[in-house]
Amino acid sequence: MASREKELEALLRITEKINAGKFLDEVLDYAYESLREIIPYHRIGFSLLEENNTLLRAYWARSRASVVRIGKGYSAGMRGSSLERVLETGEPRILNDLESYLSSHPHSDSTRRIVEEGMRSSLTCPLIVAGKPTGFIFFSSLKTGEYREAHVALFQEIAGQLALALEKSRLYEEVLRANDQKDKFLGIAAHDLRNPLAVIKGYAELLSGGTLGAIALAQKKPLEVIVQRCDKMLRLIYDLLDVSAIESGRLALVRRNIDLKAFLKEIALDSALLAKGKSIAFVAEIPEDLPTIMMDPDRIDQVINNLITNAIKFSKPGSRIVLRVVRLKEAVAISVTDRGAGIPRSEIPKMFQYFGKTTVLPSAGEKSTGLGLAIVKRMVEAHGGKIGVESEPGKGSTFTFTLPLASS
Repeated sequence: MASREKELEALLRITEKINAGKFLDEVLDYAYESLREIIPYHRIGFSLLEENNTLLRAYWARSRASVVRIGKGYSAGMRGSSLERVLETGEPRILNDLESYLSSHPHSDSTRRIVEEGMRSSLTCPLIVAGKPTGFIFFSSLKTGEYREAHVALFQEIAGQLALALEKSRLYEEVLRANDQKDKFLGIAAHDLRNPLAVIKGYAELLSGGTLGAIALAQKKPLEVIVQRCDKMLRLIYDLLDVSAIESGRLALVRRNIDLKAFLKEIALDSALLAKGKSIAFVAEIPEDLPTIMMDPDRIDQVINNLITNAIKFSKPGSRIVLRVVRLKEAVAISVTDRGAGIPRSEIPKMFQYFGKTTVLPSAGEKSTGLGLAIVKRMVEAHGGKIGVESEPGKGSTFTFTLPLASS
């Protein structure tokens, strides 16, 4: 009883750490290093069932043997094999003399390979999750008769704990792979759509401007609508390309030393014209003693313009927007303040999520993809800065982000 209690305590401690692992290799490597205090082995192999449980494919193996004959990628059919019986019973299978077993089963390729590695006894545990078999864990020893005194109940307990941990890790890796495929598809689709749209827009502008010949007055407005819609779609495509680059880790920053004062004053001039089109006053509070900043000017221009465009979108005619810059000890803080509808406190956490739209509607019905602020956040973070928002319904919002000084 005392021995059994010690085994269970050790198993509990080990499985707690195993369950903390995210990736299959990480979980299996820890199992290989730690389970030896409960069960003897010189080799552990892990295989997954595929094709409706008709195929078993080796995923991982670690061994003290100098050569591994059954490694990742090795596969064997389940139909008619001895492992098929193990699945049916759900009971571990113990072979204490692999050489004798091979003599009576000369066509067993997996047994022949494991014997060639030097293994002389084995313990095979089926892995079952929620009543569904998912694979096998194979313990093998260089000694004949290693598992003659085996406690089957303990091995079942080990297999049950490992099955849950390994299934969790396998599903996690599947999610990562699916997400990676999604990012690749998103990037390819957006890239392939961009060029045809740019061509359509170009020809529509040529037609609208009369470059390709005179057009009737009734044709001019439809052509202008085509150009506007192309611009809208191209903006969405560029956003999707940014999302794809960010999520796949391919966001490239072209940093250089930038005169921040001159840079911001140029943005302020363009923004004042944009705000004027909606009868909104634009004020820029830019100190004269701003430092040079090491940054990607195109990306930071994208950040600031997105914040200002949003401020204009959600502000009413006759209101005011302020672009303010404050020098801090090791950074500069750039903020955009509006006097719009404000954002409910409960909705602020979703502001920087992809497609994280709030219930606040643009003042003139402008459209939004819900991607802009999520991209802005990641652009700022890529520069080593942070972004946040302070808002009160009915009083407006202030979005502030920081940029580290070049000397930091």
